[in-house]
Amino acid sequence: MWNRRQLLKASLAAPLAPLLPGCRSAPPAPPAWDRAAYRRPAQSRVAVLAASSYQQPLDRILLDGLRLFEGDLWGGNLAGKTVVLKPNLVEYDPKGVINTDPAVVAAALEAFRRLGAAQVLVAEGPGHRRDTEYLLTASGLYAVLKEHQAAFVDLNSDDVRPLRPASRFTRLNELYLPETVLRADLLVSMPKMKTHHWVGVTLAMKNLFGILPGAIYGWPKNLLHWAGIGNSIIDINSTVPARQFAIVDGIVGMEGNGPLQGDAKPCGVLVLGPDLVAVDATAARLMKIDPGRVEYLAQAGQFLGNLSEQAITQIGERIDRHQQDFRVLDSFRPLKVAG
Repeated sequence: MWNRRQLLKASLAAPLAPLLPGCRSAPPAPPAWDRAAYRRPAQSRVAVLAASSYQQPLDRILLDGLRLFEGDLWGGNLAGKTVVLKPNLVEYDPKGVINTDPAVVAAALEAFRRLGAAQVLVAEGPGHRRDTEYLLTASGLYAVLKEHQAAFVDLNSDDVRPLRPASRFTRLNELYLPETVLRADLLVSMPKMKTHHWVGVTLAMKNLFGILPGAIYGWPKNLLHWAGIGNSIIDINSTVPARQFAIVDGIVGMEGNGPLQGDAKPCGVLVLGPDLVAVDATAARLMKIDPGRVEYLAQAGQFLGNLSEQAITQIGERIDRHQQDFRVLDSFRPLKVAG
């Protein structure tokens, strides 16, 4: 285990070398992964749950939804397990819809506790503001944590351990993952359903950007941007050892110039599942975006999870009942589903 001081002293410059101009390094190798290390399921189940507002009893909706995945949650028995909820808490705008709504986080806290989890933590490493306490308070998440007596871990300053990336889409030799994430039995990615001005969409896979600490990767995770956002998304998701699950807040999403400056887009859904690729593919289809045209999703669909509709078993609500035409920037119009 490396603490923050040791990393800043001994290791901060290490991942920078191959990325800075003028540094001698080998030419970039093509993206690669060890196919034998991955066992993509033949079929992935994804649930779309109707939730028209944040005032609904979301804890009951989520609990019913989670029970659809009993086989993926230790047979429905989380006794003795630690669950880490990772919402999207990146910036605050009183007129915006940037972050995962605190009501969804509150519902997840209660639902996982009712399923018997020994500990349910909330953890995030905000990528823009360094003042996490301000973000917690301004966003309303602090009030939820206090009401539900839940612990919060700022991943930007957590102790970390270096892991070699399981896939090689970036040229980073190590990924420094927080101890809180490494000790989790279940890591739950809880993004807001949003468009993104650099990669098209930001959903459950992209949300794991926030687990890497700003104390090492900068604000807004500069090293990962320089390594390539899409490539970093894949390497992070392939490397996290904890079992993963996704709960996408699509009750009100963001369209246009996301992930910070877009406009509110009601969709009235929560999207759940253990295969983050399949969850993101389903959420993209709800946004009338073809996931096969989103570069990092298309690459992840080759080995990390299922992308095609034929390989995804849809449960809960039908997609066509809740589809909304999310507006994208002009440069991403080719991602949109025709018609």
